[in-house]
Amino acid sequence: MNRLTRKLGIGVLLLVLLFVSACSTEAPGSADDTETGDNEKEDIKIGLSVSTLNNPFFVTLRDSAESKAEELGYEIVSADAQDDPSKQLSDIEDMLQQDIDVLLVNPTDSDAVVAAVELANGEDIPVVTVDRSSEGGEVVTHVASDNISGGEMAGEFIGEKLDNQGEIVEIEGVSGSSTSRERGEGFHNIINEIDELEIVASQSADFDRTKGLSVMENIIQGSGDVDAVFAHNDEMALGALEALEAKNILEDVVVVGFDATDDAVSSVEDGRLDATIAQQPDLIGESAVDAAGKVANGEDMEDFIPIELKLVTE
Repeated sequence: MNRLTRKLGIGVLLLVLLFVSACSTEAPGSADDTETGDNEKEDIKIGLSVSTLNNPFFVTLRDSAESKAEELGYEIVSADAQDDPSKQLSDIEDMLQQDIDVLLVNPTDSDAVVAAVELANGEDIPVVTVDRSSEGGEVVTHVASDNISGGEMAGEFIGEKLDNQGEIVEIEGVSGSSTSRERGEGFHNIINEIDELEIVASQSADFDRTKGLSVMENIIQGSGDVDAVFAHNDEMALGALEALEAKNILEDVVVVGFDATDDAVSSVEDGRLDATIAQQPDLIGESAVDAAGKVANGEDMEDFIPIELKLVTE
């Protein structure tokens, strides 16, 4: 081999080595991109089953969830169960046929929703409960306010307003819902410890304003004097207000609701409703969608994601 041929061979070898070196330098960069999250799932599809849109609280929750999903670039399909457990099950069956990645469910009934949760479990679709919990099935996390704490806040407020002495009416929500059960539990935790405070009537009005009016009318006719009313949501509290106003006795009765809906807050500002517990449904909806995105990407979640409560009195 002459000198010229040897030089050409060395030159070609150097070019090959430089090319291989450049390729190996790019490879780690590709791995780094993967580690920084470029492989995160972006085309996330969420199913949202809401107990009822006949209540402004859940309208706000649904709207905020949809807005948050749009902001994050997720697809979301929602359905109104109309307070019917059978319809909620049917709605969720339809969602599972639409290739959703995560199911958000706000149960109409904590016991009845178990069948729907187990159906999603069977399809390997992770479930997140919202505002109300499920009594069975596998749930990744629960996004809600601490309803027991809220019930205790209501009990403490009424106790202070009545100087720990008087007769109280409790208007309960949907029988079997975790929300109603927990709010009632918190309320009783306080009232039952005060000897001269007595709950003289407890009746369900299904979280409905018209039913709250009817229940309060019946209680007034049957039990006479009432010093305070605690309703498990604002809709029922506002219905109770109407009944008390019709009898011209509202000024003598302390009324407390739960949820801090726009109507209830306006009523507090007007001096008709004494207080409501602010549950922030917009934050619940947003947090639920955030949780759904993390679940879809395989992140570990706490069992409970609490949303802060506050007492609204003015």
